[in-house]
Amino acid sequence: MSEAAAAETPKVMEKVFNILKRELSAEEYLIYLQTITPRIGDATAELGDITKKMGLKDVVRRAKRMEKTKA
Repeated sequence: MSEAAAAETPKVMEKVFNILKRELSAEEYLIYLQTITPRIGDATAELGDITKKMGLKDVVRRAKRMEKTKA
């Protein structure tokens, strides 16, 4: 990834999360995460268990935190 693209990543991710919040249900969001996250097993069920008591804002906040730790 180029430096210019890396610098734009947080802004783009913020847009993505805003679109997701507006357009997807919590279940659809979990399916989306399963699609983009390489995992073994039923990621949707696992994420559903982990996030069943969380609101979408909490899920998004934690996803953002995960993104920062990967960088």
